[in-house]
Amino acid sequence: MLKIFVGTVYGGALDVAEQVAPLFEQAGYEVSIFDQPTLDDLIGSPTDLALFCTSTTGSGDYPGNLVAFVRELEAKSPGLVGLKYGMIAMGDSSYVDSFCGAGRSLDEVLQGQGAERLGERLEVDAMETFMPDDAALPWVDEWIESQQLKVA
Repeated sequence: MLKIFVGTVYGGALDVAEQVAPLFEQAGYEVSIFDQPTLDDLIGSPTDLALFCTSTTGSGDYPGNLVAFVRELEAKSPGLVGLKYGMIAMGDSSYVDSFCGAGRSLDEVLQGQGAERLGERLEVDAMETFMPDDAALPWVDEWIESQQLKVA
């Protein structure tokens, strides 16, 4: 089971999640997308692999639909040893100090709980990439290959 957790303001990150899901299905995963994620979605049932796909809002802040998830994660501190995940962070490099801030912060929170990020974080810059899935699709293809994530 691959779970994709989405943090989105205008739907861009959700669109990316929906675009990459078939690549994981082709690799043998059953895929669930959570666009109003809760901590229970992550730890309430087995998660073989997670992909976090989040945009950044304000001054490097989490999108509204992700705030409760992150607060609950920090408050309950469930310990995520054994969780393997990938991170697609979306931002706008014209906001120099807070570029991809939500994805970078979430990365720190997850690793602080013992989760292991596989490979590098993808940072999609809205100043360079008009359609985020143009960057996400090849990255996911490469990620599945380089991390040997095929289960089929």
